[in-house]
Amino acid sequence: MQKPRKFALSIAGVALGVLALSGCTGDDVPDDTTADKTITALMVGNPQMADIQKLTAEHFTRQTGITVQFTTLPENELREKVTRDVANAGGQYDVATVGAYEVPIWAKNGWLHELSTQAAADSGYDAGDLIKPMVQSLTGDDGKLYAAPFYGESSFLMYNKELFAAKGLTMPEKPTWAQVVGFARKLDDKRNGVAGICLRGLPGWGEMLAPLTTVVNTYGGTWFEKDWTPKLDAPEFRTATSLYVDLVKRYGQPGAAQSGFTECLNTFGQGKAAMWYDATSAAGPLEDPQASKVAGKVGYAYAPVARTEYSGWLWTWAWAMPRTTKKDGAAWQFISWATSKEYEQLVGKTLGWSRVPSGKRESTYAIPEYQESAKAFAGVTLGSIENAKPQNPGLQPRPALGIQFVGIPEFAELGTKVSQEISAAIVGTTTVDQALTDGQRLADAVATKYR
Repeated sequence: MQKPRKFALSIAGVALGVLALSGCTGDDVPDDTTADKTITALMVGNPQMADIQKLTAEHFTRQTGITVQFTTLPENELREKVTRDVANAGGQYDVATVGAYEVPIWAKNGWLHELSTQAAADSGYDAGDLIKPMVQSLTGDDGKLYAAPFYGESSFLMYNKELFAAKGLTMPEKPTWAQVVGFARKLDDKRNGVAGICLRGLPGWGEMLAPLTTVVNTYGGTWFEKDWTPKLDAPEFRTATSLYVDLVKRYGQPGAAQSGFTECLNTFGQGKAAMWYDATSAAGPLEDPQASKVAGKVGYAYAPVARTEYSGWLWTWAWAMPRTTKKDGAAWQFISWATSKEYEQLVGKTLGWSRVPSGKRESTYAIPEYQESAKAFAGVTLGSIENAKPQNPGLQPRPALGIQFVGIPEFAELGTKVSQEISAAIVGTTTVDQALTDGQRLADAVATKYR
């Protein structure tokens, strides 16, 4: 019987730079013997990734002589492509952005290079500065690091302060979902092009199911109980899903079933939604006046709750090195640079401090310029990350790690199929009850492998 992976409770066994080993910096780690100093990178399409692509040639390549060829894809397409390449040992990419869900599973399968050795030898890297929950989420069963966090996030509720003020409404620091529903009803103004709230409805285990599963958690639901009994047809799961679907159908953005993170970022950033529940990493782009019409007008509150004290998720987009790369020296130089303190300084000084890929290093929150730029959201972001509980995100023990996902290989397919059914309920071609009945059947088939 296959056993679920146990959570690494400590990073003490991770052989990182905290050992104060002497060695070379990220700039002078010995490179590969090959004369070809070009590496290929596959990454998810979001603002932070667009920034690194913009900065790499002028800074990293000029400094190291290593050229980086980027391929950028939307989240769902990225997951499919990188999984296929890594699982089949395709060897197409030297580095890729992967998440907290994939890394422990892929490390166990032997698909990724461990990075602890390189990090320990890189005296300028300061791995001890990495935020512990992010390191833990990227650590294998052997206690080694298998990806380096580019940025970390939880989830929170963003709201347009001007729209709230116009209606005489006040957002609490820790709202409930019942309060959110009431705000959405009062603020929805479709005639003037403003939705009460923006929520993801795009199918995908990492798209719509990410926010929805946090709602399930806080209402007392779970995908599986400790003994792997599936609970999608339980009252708590149905209540949470019905609330989410009804909220987005009544007060959500047009075309919600096709809206993922990027679409909601654009909608809220253009002032076309009064609230948005999503990743804390959205705050940086929203506070950039060159990209957002609501910069300086956004308030930030903790993820809405029902029966739990907190309900934000925990995620990191991280740089990993597929086992198949033959350019591990050059690949590490890029990863080291991309996840370093120096890179954060570069982003802040050249693009603006609100655009720093935060949530991964404790030192970020001590930078005066960042503190000033991110004062509206930094505290809630860090508090959300620190209070995220992958081991116990709800009201009952879980058989596998994960807040917005279940940390087993089968969840990618299971979650995507269930999300397709729920997205259909948003469109109106099925009901929530039918979607979850079908989902229960699919989950039960998965659970038989673990009982």
